[in-house]
Amino acid sequence: MKVEMIMPQMGESIAEGTIVKWRKGVGDKVERDEDILEISTDKVDSEIPSPATGTIVDILVQEGKTVAIKTPLAVIETEAGAEVSGTAAEPVRAASSVEEPPVAAGRPPAQESSPHDGSAEGGFTVREFKRSGEGTTPAAPLPTMAGSATVGADSHPPVSKTSNFLSPLVQRIAADEGVSMNELQALVGTGDGGRVTKKDLLAYIEERKNARALPPAPAPVAKVVSRAAPASSPVIPSIAPAAIAPSPAPSGQVWVGAGDQVVEMDRMRRAIADHMVRSKQTSPHVISFAEVDMSRIVRHREGIKNAFKAQEGVNITYTSYFIHAAARALREFPYINASVDGYSIIVRRAINIGFAVELPSGGLIVPVIKGVDALSLTGIAKGLNDLADKARSNRLSPDDVSGGTFTITNVGVFGNVSGAPIINQPQVAILGTGAIKKRAVVVETEEGDHIAIKPIMVMSLSYDHRLIDGALAGRFMSRLGQILETFEG
Repeated sequence: MKVEMIMPQMGESIAEGTIVKWRKGVGDKVERDEDILEISTDKVDSEIPSPATGTIVDILVQEGKTVAIKTPLAVIETEAGAEVSGTAAEPVRAASSVEEPPVAAGRPPAQESSPHDGSAEGGFTVREFKRSGEGTTPAAPLPTMAGSATVGADSHPPVSKTSNFLSPLVQRIAADEGVSMNELQALVGTGDGGRVTKKDLLAYIEERKNARALPPAPAPVAKVVSRAAPASSPVIPSIAPAAIAPSPAPSGQVWVGAGDQVVEMDRMRRAIADHMVRSKQTSPHVISFAEVDMSRIVRHREGIKNAFKAQEGVNITYTSYFIHAAARALREFPYINASVDGYSIIVRRAINIGFAVELPSGGLIVPVIKGVDALSLTGIAKGLNDLADKARSNRLSPDDVSGGTFTITNVGVFGNVSGAPIINQPQVAILGTGAIKKRAVVVETEEGDHIAIKPIMVMSLSYDHRLIDGALAGRFMSRLGQILETFEG
């Protein structure tokens, strides 16, 4: 059996990746889950494992090439009956003799999108090739992708000069920090073959900042920037003294005032912007808020955090408690753990909760803890710490950022009381958790009302009104608050 490796999707907004290095070549034996390839995107650099045990018989995309997600990368020949990892397996038909079946009503059945049934969202797609003579129609030869070369079975892929290769991540950081190509080429990298890594570039930028003063401001110049045609490179425009009080800009333009700086969005920020706009255009957002008495959670965490750190080697954060409670509530309210496809509702079987992580280079990424409803509080805390560390060091795998069914963003870590986050498509709800603040509240008892100091948190739920009404959202929030307030450990 032959298995085809496919370029994975490294997150909802990532459409392509660059081959950094093949660790194996044609003719090499590989083990299932052995790292054989390094790829790079604007968000993460990742090591990709083999989907099967076998021999590499073809490499379709060479080092340094950038290709779209789902592009075939290599072919691995396995023994009959060998176990294959991946999220989908299907025979490849000859394009000249077998046509793809039409998709009914313009979309696949709702159950095909479940993370447990073989959807290819975010992970490797694995296709099975029929051996000659096994079927009535021989498999068509593998296509050579535009811009790539097919390597024969008796040769390894040509090795590029990795010292000259710059990953998209390195190029983006260099553009953001004003590092020229001449400077990059002069750097001696610590990566394979002298390749310049993100760590090398950040160290160089820090040294350069310490050794060089800021450049003088440019001479005043009037400038109006059109949304339709943004400036091609960062400039620092200002308005002449006679025009200090700007008049309203014409429709479709943004005026630039004295001392304003015009900076082009990098690729990652553009992707985030597009994803957020698309979410608001797709889902009619409604937000509900609720207050939660966090006394039991605070007391439990304070009582175990030192011993937990000593025993497990990681911190137990409030986000661990939020994920643990949300998993319980989502089991009881499956429509909050769903997606909308046209007029179809996809009710997710798995509960996979994503959490927002701020990256050192800027921007956000959302790693996903899978099957969280089956995990203990300790398991959630360890998984959360592991994924957060991998995110901040650009070691996330495609599986780490795919398959989410619900998202939590903890705006409280910045001291914010509350927030109204935008839904992470194609999910239908996102929970925002605010800072836990001590407040004087009225407590009702059988003896009467009295004032008490309580740690109170405001949480918000942004939800897709196409599917979720206020009553359903209110019941979900009430149940979630009850789980937090009655926590017993």
